[in-house]
Amino acid sequence: QVQLVESGGGLVQAGGSLRLSCAASGSLFRINAMGWYRQAPGKQRELVAAITSGGSINYADSVKGRFTISRDNAKNTVYLQMNSLKPEDTAVYCCNADVSTGIMLATRRDYWGQGTQVTVSS
Repeated sequence: QVQLVESGGGLVQAGGSLRLSCAASGSLFRINAMGWYRQAPGKQRELVAAITSGGSINYADSVKGRFTISRDNAKNTVYLQMNSLKPEDTAVYCCNADVSTGIMLATRRDYWGQGTQVTVSS
């Protein structure tokens, strides 16, 4: 019902920048929030940044001041601008969307993208 398509990952040197994009499509009655999570090998998945439909933003402490999340509501797309990248930012980054596909509360659930690899070399 809902598809999330990510783009923008890749290999970059420490100190470099990347921009991730995630476009949502399908039965989008309302997108309540969108965000990015990441999972490094051997570690648990963690929230990187999230933005609500009202514009409230939350960042992981480890990325504050370096990453910026933004959202284009007209395009149902969320972006993650990542600057001053560090080797410890290396992970698979997954897009998440809290979506209601209908007016009923029961239609609300989380959707996930397939993930995009970000590798930062030292």
